[in-house]
Amino acid sequence: MYWRSKVLYDALWEQFHPSQDAKLLISKNEYEEIRLIYFKSLTDEAKIQTLILKPFYELVSRKDFSRYICSLPNTSEYQETDDLSKKILEGNLILFCGLHILIIDVKKAVNNATTQSTVESVIQGPQYGFSENVEVNLNLIRHRYPQETLIVEAHLLNTQIPQTVHLVYDSQFVNEDRLQKIKERLGKVTGKTLQAIGELEQKLNLQKITLFPTSMITERPDRVALNLSQGKVALMINGTPFVLLAPAVFYDFISSMEDIYQSWGVSRFIIMLRYIGLFISLILPSMYVGVTSFNPELFQVQLALSIAGSRVGVPYPSYLEVLFMLIMMELLTEASIRLPKTIGSTATTVGGLILGQAATDAGLVSNIMIILVAAVAISNFVIPINAMGFALRVSKYFVLLLTTFFGLVGMVIGLIFLIGYLCKLDSFGQPYLRLFLGANDKDLFNEKETSS
Repeated sequence: MYWRSKVLYDALWEQFHPSQDAKLLISKNEYEEIRLIYFKSLTDEAKIQTLILKPFYELVSRKDFSRYICSLPNTSEYQETDDLSKKILEGNLILFCGLHILIIDVKKAVNNATTQSTVESVIQGPQYGFSENVEVNLNLIRHRYPQETLIVEAHLLNTQIPQTVHLVYDSQFVNEDRLQKIKERLGKVTGKTLQAIGELEQKLNLQKITLFPTSMITERPDRVALNLSQGKVALMINGTPFVLLAPAVFYDFISSMEDIYQSWGVSRFIIMLRYIGLFISLILPSMYVGVTSFNPELFQVQLALSIAGSRVGVPYPSYLEVLFMLIMMELLTEASIRLPKTIGSTATTVGGLILGQAATDAGLVSNIMIILVAAVAISNFVIPINAMGFALRVSKYFVLLLTTFFGLVGMVIGLIFLIGYLCKLDSFGQPYLRLFLGANDKDLFNEKETSS
């Protein structure tokens, strides 16, 4: 019996010790030695101290302690049919005491420490996001992704004020080469301090001047669990309710967790709407300038006359009209973020209505321009991940600049340059325009090696 207990103990520790939050505790008193294995991110260590360790040192005999520990609620003796690995991942503690192997429920309840998801909201699905406490976040991830192969590693950064980054990945799916690249870049991170996960994303990016994000920041535990199953790595730091996922490709920024909670047809329709919104935001202002200033013959006569009539009182070219309204819309967007939540939406709505109506009455912009800017503003917020939305907001000015000088030909050239730039990008060796469609990254990588 003692031999079986030792074999189980060694097997469990061999399996879980690579994970930073796995805990082995050995305690001795005058008559006994006990060993405890648990995850500190899943268990309540105050309960462990009160229910197990304190009585262990206070009771005067092995028999008294055995009676006490077996009488605890939610405590069971190990049976051959029990999966100890699964029990530990569910938040239980495994106690090895002489010939006894006990499973004790000491789960940590952390729902009161989490906040509702505000940045990536969904209609159906989990509503709570991460906390600013790493231990709470690890608890959320392990409850949502209870896999034996889930590994947590802690890396101390070379910053003047020490900061620890926790790496979370599934050793069954992760690509070892890309995991090593992430660790190497973490070793090169320097500076005074690290305040937020967005700052870590910038330091991990080898291209100091870049437009499109190559790592994804999320606040949703369900998105992290999904990406871990796809072979990605999650990075967390204390003091921020966001998690960094790497590598990340273009499709990741267009997808939402809502897509997997809806039926296939509905989710594909919503994804198609996002791509339509992407193109509207990117090319609609440039197309307006190109057609009205260079190629008005592309319109039907009635539409061309309608646009020309609306611009009769506008004293400057179409590109200045577009630029003026786009900048004002950007200012309203930024103001809505900075204003207090109680008055932010009201102030920006009223400001936008008054600004649009006054600019039209004053002859500064045309009526059609107001419709166009409203369509662009709505399309900007169709993108689920803010980082990609910001990148597209900047990109449309690059395309607009080329269109101003070269017309529709300049717009096409700008789009070609943009696509070429995206093709050149990579995320930790992952092609940026490659899609994650079902299979995990490690399997696809191995298939390539086999075929070559």
